[in-house]
Amino acid sequence: MKETAIFAGGCFWCMVEPFETQPGILNVVSGYTGGHVANPTYEQVKSHTTGHTEAVEITFDPDIITYAQLVEIYWQQTDPTDAMGQFQDRGDNYRPVIYVANAEQRAIAVASKKALAASDRFDQPIVTQIVDASTFYPAEEEHQEFYQHNPRRYAQEHAQRQSFIDQNWQ
Repeated sequence: MKETAIFAGGCFWCMVEPFETQPGILNVVSGYTGGHVANPTYEQVKSHTTGHTEAVEITFDPDIITYAQLVEIYWQQTDPTDAMGQFQDRGDNYRPVIYVANAEQRAIAVASKKALAASDRFDQPIVTQIVDASTFYPAEEEHQEFYQHNPRRYAQEHAQRQSFIDQNWQ
């Protein structure tokens, strides 16, 4: 059996590796979701005119890794207090969103968000949206497995995110 999870948390280049390296992850695809244009391109999404976010669609085996565990990994990759982007990536296409496929995923995400807010880990409110999943469009091939194909550029893009993670999750 396999399930999917969709998370948006800034540049999708930086969202693949933390999930893909976990046991039970079958596939991670970079793409676009949450917008109003069919089959958007990277350039269209980057123009802030399609309503899409850059996101990752994760196919996983729930017998090995649970959706709740994926949500916990997600929180540790994003700044849940920043509604208009993530780190150096600014704009609505980089907003943090958990896209839920069903009532069970919604319940898990909502409970996890409440627990994070109650933890007092952050001084600002948790603003990550939890919304129903819509059509997910895979990004162009050059955006897939970016961290493996472009390690130097990935390291540059990931540096600010990693510093935030180290400060808030270690």
